[in-house]
Amino acid sequence: MKKISIALVGIGKIARDQHLPAIAADPRFELVACASRNASVEGVRNYPTLEALLEAEPGIEAVSLCAPPLPRFAQARLALAAGKHVMLEKPPGACLSEVGALEEMARAAGLTLFTSWHSRHALGVEAARTWLASQDIRHVHVRWKEDVRRWHPGQAWIWEPGGLGVFDPGINALSIVTRILPREVALVSSTLKIPSNKQMPIAADLELTDTAGVPVQVEFDWRHGPQELWEIDVRTADGSLLLSQGGNRLTIDDREVALGSVHEYPSLYSHWHDLIRRGERDVDARPLTIVADAFLLGKREMVEAFVE
Repeated sequence: MKKISIALVGIGKIARDQHLPAIAADPRFELVACASRNASVEGVRNYPTLEALLEAEPGIEAVSLCAPPLPRFAQARLALAAGKHVMLEKPPGACLSEVGALEEMARAAGLTLFTSWHSRHALGVEAARTWLASQDIRHVHVRWKEDVRRWHPGQAWIWEPGGLGVFDPGINALSIVTRILPREVALVSSTLKIPSNKQMPIAADLELTDTAGVPVQVEFDWRHGPQELWEIDVRTADGSLLLSQGGNRLTIDDREVALGSVHEYPSLYSHWHDLIRRGERDVDARPLTIVADAFLLGKREMVEAFVE
């Protein structure tokens, strides 16, 4: 089988920790080039910008975009206009209108666009979805708490408009919730806790409900440590389900469920490959919609300044 030639754009922490190993482990992809303002990758051709890369590498078939959300829309438009299939790191855009515009571009050009919610590919997510499909759900409680200093050191952009603040990790939880619950959810209210020296929240509390009136309580906090808490607790009429470790551990009625072994980013790239070969798109903006609604309806509370 012919390999899909790929370029990776934005060589930061997530690219080095997750994307590069996943691409290297998948024999169906060939990493040909990278574009980054301040970094390079050994063994491939490197360019300072995506524009320079596309001009020099017209044969590349697909582009994976790992840059922060704000420049990603312009990059995705360039790649789609050049006839390339595109994978978008989460979140798929800095705002909802970007995602709709990119989906229309991809559809018109017959190209694959993939909004890659990596936490949906955690080991326990599909098993949780299958079990919940037949359950009478009564309550959902999401606790997604970690230490920003550990996961985003020195990343000033994350506190600026478009950076999402605590919703950068929190949207991972929302991507799982919108995948595993059998009915759609909508935001009821939100409280955003914003450091006095920042523009984005460091913590947030959300109240949602599904279409049957089931409450979904969400707690996000970036001031948590030293041990992270990534849990989704679902109570039903007949039992309980707990997804923990970011979706990679599943217990049902206090019994641990045996899971597979293909982790998030290898699964993402496998799915993207299949989408490209089938000529399909996978675009889901629901997690970002909830975040946008949280800002629209959010009660702002100023909290102490954050100093890294």
